Amino acid sequence: MVLVALFVLFLSLRGIAVFYTDYLWFDALRLRSVWSGLLAAKVMLGIIFTGTFFALLWVNLLVADRIAPRFRPSGPEEELLERYFEMVGRRTGLVRVGVSLLFAIIAGAGVSQQWNNWLLFTHRVDFGQSDPLFNIDIGFYVFQLPFLSFLVSWLFAAFVIILIITTVAHYLNGGIRLQTPMQRVTPQVKAHLSVLLGVLALIKAGGYWLQRYELTVAHRGFVNGAGYTDVKAQLPAIMLLLFISLFSCGLFLFNIRRRGWVLPVLAVGLWAFVAVVAGSAYPWFIQRFRVLPAESSKEAPYIARNIAATRQAYGLDKVQTKDFRATDDLKSEDLTTTASRDTLRNLRLLDPEIVVDTFQKRQADLGWLRFPDKLSVDRYQVDGKPTQVVIGARQLNSANLPQKSWEASRLTYTHGYGVVIAPANELQNAEPDFVVGGLPIVASPRIDVSLTDSEARLYYTENQSGFAIVNTRKQEIGYQQEATPYTGQSGVGIKSYLRRAAFSLRFQDINPLITGSISGESRLLWVRDISERVQKVAPFLDLDANPYPVVVGGRVVYVLDAYTTSNRYPYAEQAPSAGLPSNSGLRHDFNYVRNSVKAVVDAYNGSVTLYLVKGPDGQIDPIARSYQKAFPKLFKPLDQMPQELQGHLRHPDDMYRVQTTVWSRYHEDKPDSFYSGTNQWVVAQRPPRDVTAAAASAARPPAGATIPGQLPPQTERVPPLYTLMTLPGEDKLEYVSLRTFVPVSQDNAKQELTGFMAAKPDGSLVVYNTPQDVPGPSLVSSSILSNQEISREVTLLGQQGSRVEFGNLLPVPITKPGDSQNGPIPGSLLYVLPLYVSATGETQVPKLTEVVVSYKQQIVKAPTVQEALVQILAGANAGTGTPAQ
Repeated sequence: MVLVALFVLFLSLRGIAVFYTDYLWFDALRLRSVWSGLLAAKVMLGIIFTGTFFALLWVNLLVADRIAPRFRPSGPEEELLERYFEMVGRRTGLVRVGVSLLFAIIAGAGVSQQWNNWLLFTHRVDFGQSDPLFNIDIGFYVFQLPFLSFLVSWLFAAFVIILIITTVAHYLNGGIRLQTPMQRVTPQVKAHLSVLLGVLALIKAGGYWLQRYELTVAHRGFVNGAGYTDVKAQLPAIMLLLFISLFSCGLFLFNIRRRGWVLPVLAVGLWAFVAVVAGSAYPWFIQRFRVLPAESSKEAPYIARNIAATRQAYGLDKVQTKDFRATDDLKSEDLTTTASRDTLRNLRLLDPEIVVDTFQKRQADLGWLRFPDKLSVDRYQVDGKPTQVVIGARQLNSANLPQKSWEASRLTYTHGYGVVIAPANELQNAEPDFVVGGLPIVASPRIDVSLTDSEARLYYTENQSGFAIVNTRKQEIGYQQEATPYTGQSGVGIKSYLRRAAFSLRFQDINPLITGSISGESRLLWVRDISERVQKVAPFLDLDANPYPVVVGGRVVYVLDAYTTSNRYPYAEQAPSAGLPSNSGLRHDFNYVRNSVKAVVDAYNGSVTLYLVKGPDGQIDPIARSYQKAFPKLFKPLDQMPQELQGHLRHPDDMYRVQTTVWSRYHEDKPDSFYSGTNQWVVAQRPPRDVTAAAASAARPPAGATIPGQLPPQTERVPPLYTLMTLPGEDKLEYVSLRTFVPVSQDNAKQELTGFMAAKPDGSLVVYNTPQDVPGPSLVSSSILSNQEISREVTLLGQQGSRVEFGNLLPVPITKPGDSQNGPIPGSLLYVLPLYVSATGETQVPKLTEVVVSYKQQIVKAPTVQEALVQILAGANAGTGTPAQ
């Protein structure tokens, strides 16, 4: 037994090491309460459910032993069981405990996975809103119903197992005999089994009671939620089954005093018959013969419930809608207003997905530094004005280190360095004009940014895997070859051999234990990927796929948008997730979402701070408040975030993708129009990016083509576009996210613009309807590619071994001067398209050589936006004037 115990301990060493190092990690972040809270939830559930099952089974086995017949009837079965009793002998109690413990461990093993539902169940708060079917606060559905439904299912499965094991015990004890001419089941055994069957019926009744509430997220009807059939047929059927289960429970208990099993068999038969007829056949009949022939009228009130609930669930209930009337009389004075000048000055000509190659070639001089695949966009004060910029952090490129040794990857090359910033609307020799960059970091006096050299080192970044050990006897390597010692408080001290051994076991790497480079000041840093770091601190939050770096207070921090979600919001439609990035935390089933938390990770010291964010209604999300009750030390109010950092917050990308996709259908609030779908929208198709081959084809359209140069229908949708602009009808420059809509059509045949949505940093949404005939992005892109001059140039460049790429097609609404508070907002809609040219091959550095501006039927190509606008005004005969600079 000692050898077995030592062997089990040896196998458990790595698990113990993971447990211990996790504690050290949370302790280093001063979040021991979070570690203990998560652990307590999991352990408590395991203990409660394992202990409950053990007690229930042990009691039933004890009863089975106590009511066993004193003399077992003789027969062929008894001869087979003699050996069992010879082996057990007087160890019946030990067998009882062993069997109960074995099945209790099996039954309770996976229950700890319900820790999240348990936390919400025990820290419920009210939503302050009720569902329209049962008039119960939505908090019941979100916080209590999931765990109660699991509890009832677990209890039913547990008692089925207990019933089977107890029946076997009665058989072994002689209370049940199948091959005897005498009484096959003793009265005591019949009473015991009847009680267990009655308990099962009672639990099933509780399941039916909860099943009523599950109808609020049903999928039978035209939309999610309880529809006509659910309310008129399924709900009465469930209530009938509930009463039959209670009646069956009574019959099982009444059967204790009767002989035979006639009543229980009748109860089960009636139960099964009603379950088939009333629970399945009758609702199917109602759906097929009463609802489908008149679905629009039958489902109308339930569609109205679904529209209201879906808008509330996705934060679309307070969307402002305005009409934008795009006129055809653009004048120079329209471009010289303050609003237009600010908008045009901040056009995002630099495309973060394209200029990343330029950033890499011009600003990552050291081979072990790299920029992420997609740069971020933000806004800073440049030349004393708010200006949109493209920003990228130089991250450690572990795959391209000069040395491949363990010391190089863990002790010397440990961090990235600094950020690079370029205004999104400025160029220098057709390339970004870097106002922050270089090695060491140099910030132009034009931009209000300061970054201390020591804290420009980035130990925690995106997609940073593995661990690093700092303050060792080996010098860290930086841009100056020898970096100064690490002064942050991040990581875990590993002075003791116990900790070093624990980390060696955790990472299955013996080097931390045996290396002589570790000193008394050494600290081990791990979980260095910022998203993984936040997820480990708050595993109940879903994270946006696009964290972004911010320079604030002389250091670099990352901001991550975090979501609270639920799939139990009554009557709300399930979220579409097809258009989300593959690494988005929202790629799962949900029908309710809020951007409740802004997570901030310091890139130097690794600190994680979670700030609670109020929604457009001025309230903190109830789910976030529930987690705040569970972990009061984990969250801070947003007003404690530094004001400088608050100025860099934005509406999250992934949530906006979901909101715009949902709004495509749910902008219609009338049930009859919603049902017909005649006014349904879809997010606009995304124009192609690599256009060399497409433009060559467009220059030679096939015979019979109705629209020269028209591209095949695009299934990819335009991404959210962050931009600094003054929205139509407003007078304040804001950092908004834009997305355009077109009508739903087969094969994407309709590509006219129907509207566009703008999301502000505070979460408020504004939708501008464009009821007149305005071309959408794909039509504009086709027209640009059909332009003979552009097509000829693109084809020529392609033949010379160059690659031509279009940046994001930018919709630019221009508001006409005057009062636009009443009625449609008059203005003009321009499209601006940056054109990049780069040499093919590994040395490509994209250069922004041209800017294409489209207005009405005019397409103008010029080196700058200013020159293009001059030509546009001249072509429109808009008079004289100076366009915006």
